[in-house]
Amino acid sequence: MPSLIKTFQAGAMQVRVFSSKREASGAAASAAAAILRGAIAARGRARMVVSTGNSQLDFIDAFVLAPDLDWSAVEAFHLDEYAGMAMTHPASFRLWLKTRLADRVPLRAMHYLNGDAPDVEAECRRYGALLAGAPIDAGFIGIGENGHIGFNDPPVANFADPLPVKIVRLDEACRRQQVGEGHFAGISTVPECALSLTCPTIVGMTNLICCVPELRKAEAVRDTIEGPISTTCPASILRTHGRAQLFLDADSASMLGRD
Repeated sequence: MPSLIKTFQAGAMQVRVFSSKREASGAAASAAAAILRGAIAARGRARMVVSTGNSQLDFIDAFVLAPDLDWSAVEAFHLDEYAGMAMTHPASFRLWLKTRLADRVPLRAMHYLNGDAPDVEAECRRYGALLAGAPIDAGFIGIGENGHIGFNDPPVANFADPLPVKIVRLDEACRRQQVGEGHFAGISTVPECALSLTCPTIVGMTNLICCVPELRKAEAVRDTIEGPISTTCPASILRTHGRAQLFLDADSASMLGRD
């Protein structure tokens, strides 16, 4: 059994802290699979949004091994993609999802957000319409080092955004995170813009499973849980979601001012 250190509420959101990244990721994957099983039992299918990045590697590895989950009934979407980037680029989130999810389980559909579409505004509208076609049963959401969810960095996050998917300009902290994770050689090679699901789209999902391990996320986790609900830390909006679950490890929870 995973080593659960503590659990508490942060607003409407439930928070669980585990001793290690692997344990937090495994518990998040188990919770994610249970939600999808429930949706399939109720409606015959499930729809999910999957985040990407280094912090999600243990989560996705555990998730694809979930027992008794009918993947042929599951449709998958993703949170964001770099503008102008081909799917063949090593940093492409489409490539991440293809190799770590779609190539490993027989999904009903993997709906890719095409960052290199000839008309990215039209691509945002197309993807928004797909998302709106039926409820999103679960969003598997990470939190960036600057507190972003999706690519809703503090300068562009809007809790009342009228758009479901939009083009955003990435702030410097976000672009430096991509370099730090080893996806780019330097900040000059990180795209300046991306396509992202907006904050209302994310909090509009029926369930949110947020797996946020690692020490580099500790400040963002503290601001998410203990700071004001504000676009200065976009992830703080997760505290308003009554079916949000945040899974932390000891490192990412290390700056919390709780006993």
